[in-house]
Amino acid sequence: MGLFSAILGNAGAVSPDQLQKDYAKIMIDGEVIEIGFKLLRDTFIFTNRRLILIDKQGITGSKTEYKSINYKSISRFSVETAGTFELDAELKIWISGEANPSITKQFNKSVDVYEVQKVLAFHVLK
Repeated sequence: MGLFSAILGNAGAVSPDQLQKDYAKIMIDGEVIEIGFKLLRDTFIFTNRRLILIDKQGITGSKTEYKSINYKSISRFSVETAGTFELDAELKIWISGEANPSITKQFNKSVDVYEVQKVLAFHVLK
């Protein structure tokens, strides 16, 4: 992920093996990371059981919020691909009962948004 993309708020893919090492302490037995993305200091991870949003807070980033979203609570989602002159693709996720998307993330062109859509569809549409 380039610095320019990071400054613009675009996420880039991160190796599942690296994420497993970094976040093993928040994983449960049998939980496997399928795909993950990093956005400056924040990370979001799709596992075989849930979506985990990791938000580093404060100037030093020492305070961290771990938000866990059960796939069953996701009512719908959209993935918008990047256009010819656009730098990013966009993911929106709605949690049950909410009119506006609860989660909106930008991806740089290095991320295969079809893969993101495939992982979400697999878990949400079960």
